[in-house]
Amino acid sequence: MSVLKTIDLKKHYDTGAVVKAVDGINLAVESGEFVSIVGSSGSGKSTLLHLLGGLDRPSSGRVEIGGKDIFNMKEDELTIFRRRSIGFVFQSYNLIPVLSVMDNILLPIRLDGNKVDMVHVDRVIKALGLTEKRTSMPDQLSGGQQQRVAIARALASKPTIILADEPTGNLDSKTGMDVMGLLKVGNEQFAQTIVLITHNPEIAQMGSRIIRIEDGQIVGSAGSNGGV
Repeated sequence: MSVLKTIDLKKHYDTGAVVKAVDGINLAVESGEFVSIVGSSGSGKSTLLHLLGGLDRPSSGRVEIGGKDIFNMKEDELTIFRRRSIGFVFQSYNLIPVLSVMDNILLPIRLDGNKVDMVHVDRVIKALGLTEKRTSMPDQLSGGQQQRVAIARALASKPTIILADEPTGNLDSKTGMDVMGLLKVGNEQFAQTIVLITHNPEIAQMGSRIIRIEDGQIVGSAGSNGGV
């Protein structure tokens, strides 16, 4: 079953000349998939991810998550939907500096006023190697540890989908691969659907399917082992 679907999705900018950042993308992501989207700088991959997450509105076309057209929602409704249904992992970790690791992880759930599933949260924390860091503050953590917290925060609320935008961009290559391994844990141990944006072919291989975009259009799609 497709948990994420786009229909003829477009984002054009008029800067004197029309820039077609995303130009008619049709994409379906199945439940439990780990999809890597790759492309050169300026290919439109980050714009696409922002549209998928409802962080930007398209010029035309649809984005459906869990069967719901997210751009039919009013802004406040979309904000709540994002918090409940989409987990974000960005290149900048976006942790709240005055909150502990545990409080950062639980923040989206608490903002919704929902009961915390501590059994699930404890499993996530253990799987990501953060058990000894629960009470630490973000400035006491390395970059790799901060990104682990960001991944734990994304997993904790059991979102429909996780969108990761260059999550290893601020990390050295070894730490970056470690973090990617943890995203893979989220995909395999927690059956979490993940869409990853990256410019790094080696990182992209961690996904089960690789989609290449250039000039705002999909130009190829294949399994990470080379099969279509």
